[in-house]
Amino acid sequence: MATCPPYPTRAHRHTHWWQRSWVRYGALITLLALSGLVILALVREQTGTQGFLVGLGLAVLPVPLLIAAFRWLDRVDPGPWRNLLFCFAWGACAAALIAIVANSFATRWIATATADPAGADTLGATVIAPVVEESAKAAAVLLVFLFRRRDFTGIVDGVVVAGVTATGFAFTENILYLGTAFGTDQLTGDSGIASVTAATFFVRVVMSPFAHPLFTVLTGIGFGIAALSTGRHHLRRALLPLAGLLLAMGMHALWNGSAAFGEYGFFAVYAAFMVPAFGLLTWLVIWTRQRELGTVRAELPAYVLAGWLTPVEPYALGSMRARRIARQYARRHAGKEGARAVARYEACATSVAFLRQRGRRGRAGADFTARERALLETLWHLRGVARPALDYAARATAPPPVPVPWPVPPWVHPYGGTQGAYGLRTAPSPYAPQAPYAAQAPHNPYVPPYHPYAPPGPHRP
Repeated sequence: MATCPPYPTRAHRHTHWWQRSWVRYGALITLLALSGLVILALVREQTGTQGFLVGLGLAVLPVPLLIAAFRWLDRVDPGPWRNLLFCFAWGACAAALIAIVANSFATRWIATATADPAGADTLGATVIAPVVEESAKAAAVLLVFLFRRRDFTGIVDGVVVAGVTATGFAFTENILYLGTAFGTDQLTGDSGIASVTAATFFVRVVMSPFAHPLFTVLTGIGFGIAALSTGRHHLRRALLPLAGLLLAMGMHALWNGSAAFGEYGFFAVYAAFMVPAFGLLTWLVIWTRQRELGTVRAELPAYVLAGWLTPVEPYALGSMRARRIARQYARRHAGKEGARAVARYEACATSVAFLRQRGRRGRAGADFTARERALLETLWHLRGVARPALDYAARATAPPPVPVPWPVPPWVHPYGGTQGAYGLRTAPSPYAPQAPYAAQAPHNPYVPPYHPYAPPGPHRP
């Protein structure tokens, strides 16, 4: 009788009080809260209470759209919400505070040293601000990369983490700029479309809400490529994030310096650099997401052979349309709890596929077996709700059968075939439901050797 390998045990180790998770979480939350209070006081001091409220109301408008866009990009293997909340809070509070303090200090020092306030402002905007702001935002990406390594596995994760951090930073910065513009209009008496507030809103919120996310996403891509590198390439893993950070600083400096290129310099930089870069990065992220779906379809059949999944599930889990149909089916027949169970099943199956891919490439870590087993047991407990929904989704999205206009012997056709209309044989889809799945055969060469156990159930030997 086959037996499951025992769970790996770790020797008990005494931990100091500062090494406990609640202490670290408490310190991080305290740091972000204090940064938020300080940045709130600074922005309110510069804009006034009324300007702060107006700036807050206008700056919050693009935030839900940007967060939803990054969450949509992360739908294949969504990361936990706590990571996104940390990134947004870091960008809006800690990074913004660092930028305001450092930029102000550097600009004043340059103005005092050169006795040229106008030149100091230009130098601060084009050189100091990009270095300080991108470094402050990159700190959040680095923290997630180091301390949430399981959730940071590729380019899409880097894009999402960096984009949400930059969204939080742009939110605070927009409050400051819009509130200051409103205060200027209060002094000059301007209102309506001709006001400074309307012009600032059009440039920062309508035309370029993606500017800061676009810059920092370059840093996130560097970290994402480093996450895909094997442990042997230490130098490349260190240089790739740095290269992404330098690119982010360069594009940020070009954007801030566009005003120095003449009356239409801003529009020239916007049309020649920002829009093409945004389109290129969007294509890259969507292409990477399609590759992730291909990884799901390629890795999960091993678990079909082992008996953990049904034959239709790799196809259904490798299609975003099939996933959506499965959740809708579960919602109709099992309510919101059923839809959440299917969504969790999809997320766990995707994590299993990515974990197996990392295992084949030698990047899974020492706890590979325990993590794989925990995910598979979660799938097994959710199978009662998820399997009917995924089976329905696979049948709803499967390609139609291909008619064969001549007789084909059963031993020639790879799928056997069935008798169709008009006497034609049709080849069923390879994703159609097959015979009941069985436990893994010890001699099966397609099942990885590090997967020695079969799922629980009456079919297990």
